[in-house]
Amino acid sequence: METAITMVLFGLLFTTALLVGRQRNLFAATMLTGIFSLVSAGLFTVMEAVDVAFTEAAVGAGVSTVLMLATLSLTEDTERRESKVSWPALIVVLLTGGALIYGTLDMPAFGDANAAVHQPLSRYYIDRAWDEIGLPNMVTSILASYRGADTFGELGVVFVAGISVILLLGHTRAAAAVAHAEPDERPSVLRAARHAQVREMPVVRTVAKVMLPYIVLFAFYVQAHGDFGPGGGFQAGVILATAFILFGLVFGPKELTRLVPPQRLERIIPVGPMIYGGVGVVAMLMGGEFLAYGAFTPEHPSHGHHYGIFMVELGVGITVSAVMITIYTTFATRPRTTTPCAVLEPGEQPVPVGLAPEDVPELPEERALPAQEGTP
Repeated sequence: METAITMVLFGLLFTTALLVGRQRNLFAATMLTGIFSLVSAGLFTVMEAVDVAFTEAAVGAGVSTVLMLATLSLTEDTERRESKVSWPALIVVLLTGGALIYGTLDMPAFGDANAAVHQPLSRYYIDRAWDEIGLPNMVTSILASYRGADTFGELGVVFVAGISVILLLGHTRAAAAVAHAEPDERPSVLRAARHAQVREMPVVRTVAKVMLPYIVLFAFYVQAHGDFGPGGGFQAGVILATAFILFGLVFGPKELTRLVPPQRLERIIPVGPMIYGGVGVVAMLMGGEFLAYGAFTPEHPSHGHHYGIFMVELGVGITVSAVMITIYTTFATRPRTTTPCAVLEPGEQPVPVGLAPEDVPELPEERALPAQEGTP
């Protein structure tokens, strides 16, 4: 039965990937990529990789889809068709794909316990993780303790991503402009007219108000329960960011920037790496190695691992949530540009990017002012 479910999910993944490649409508392609991530999460669950499935569902099917929709609000809905096929690019893609497929022929059988990847390191973790770390969730023990330096590097990648978005897209200036703009001048993640209509729906606003506290509470639960079950700082940070993103989608970027000022987000982003690195430095000052949490309580090393892992996971959650909110607000508050209008006919007006000419409201006709007495 499990094999049948796995084959069905693989078939759905293959079909979805083909549909994404053939789509010219970018909105439909974005929705399909979200479905692809959700099916991938189901496949990981069948393979008993629940932590990976949790991350894929929260990031791939959730936040990534929203961020891509935010990006679409700044561009067009339809991909431009190329007039001719780039044969060199096609040849490179085919050769690369063929090499990857050929490389899979030397891979061990799926689930083979004697595969090199399972020997001897995996057996070491399985045999000693409980005695040395004392956490029921072996994934957390491996990622935050045995491979704590790797996770620290991954947190650094998230940190650099957030800083890069701020530097490249001008997050603070754009968000500040939206915060002080008039309601009819606010840029939006979705098309302005449609999004405004959705925001004013009482059902949408009421459901959002009811769901937001539970989303935040679930994020705190995932953060605190990551030592004992699927979850941890990364998943909790994404879920917490989802609550704020939902708030921005329903009530608008202006209200979100008032709730979480951009300057405050910029100060929160580096807190996570500082906590993570600080825990490692404190461990060294107490006579241990970097990120050797057992040095906190030499008489009970497992207790020290509990304290250290809790702190580093907290740092991961803080930075991940701040970066995700920053990326969303940066795109949501970025003003839409207009098409170049160096050559406009008399009476013609520039068309915003992504809008069809028929969607642009007509300007009122100019009326001649009545001549004043004494004027020619």
